[in-house]
Amino acid sequence: MTPSEAATRPRVEGDRELQILEATLEVLADVGYDRLTMDAVATRAKASKATLYRRWTNKVSLVIDALLVQKAAPLLPDTGSLRGDLLDAFCGFGGIMDEQAVATLSSVLTAITRDEEFATAFRTRVIGPKMAVSQAIYQRAVARGEVRADLDITLFGPALAGILLHRAYLLGEAPSRELIARVIDQIIVPAATAPNTKETHG
Repeated sequence: MTPSEAATRPRVEGDRELQILEATLEVLADVGYDRLTMDAVATRAKASKATLYRRWTNKVSLVIDALLVQKAAPLLPDTGSLRGDLLDAFCGFGGIMDEQAVATLSSVLTAITRDEEFATAFRTRVIGPKMAVSQAIYQRAVARGEVRADLDITLFGPALAGILLHRAYLLGEAPSRELIARVIDQIIVPAATAPNTKETHG
């Protein structure tokens, strides 16, 4: 097949696209991002490398699309309370309780520190939508008067995920609804509703 013939063939989509993305996640779990290659994914997906390149320009775009299939941004909940919204966001579909998602994240951690192109795409396309949901939850809590008005949302937005991932990776404690509720009740909500000490003692 000539390059011009390959370029005119239909782009991969639908079920076949999903099969390739699932194969990408399998290879990612097996060898990590650094050792993942387009050849390896093509072999796992029983496809030609040319098929992959008709849809993805490089492994960065391929892996990011695969991660988005697995780790869709959680829907923005609306329970009427900060506690309820955080529980729904972190325990529901696309939340942090998915063991496979946490394992996959560990497969790309080194790439985030070593590969600038991947890190930028990961932060923008994978983490960005999740951060937007977290920030929207806190913004609504501020608007309701549920938390203090001067709350630094940029700090609180990633705080819950940071605590849970620390416990998962360093302490070996898998996220559970009970653990998420404990962190929210004992750390997040008390800190978000505590008075501003500078104003109190000013």
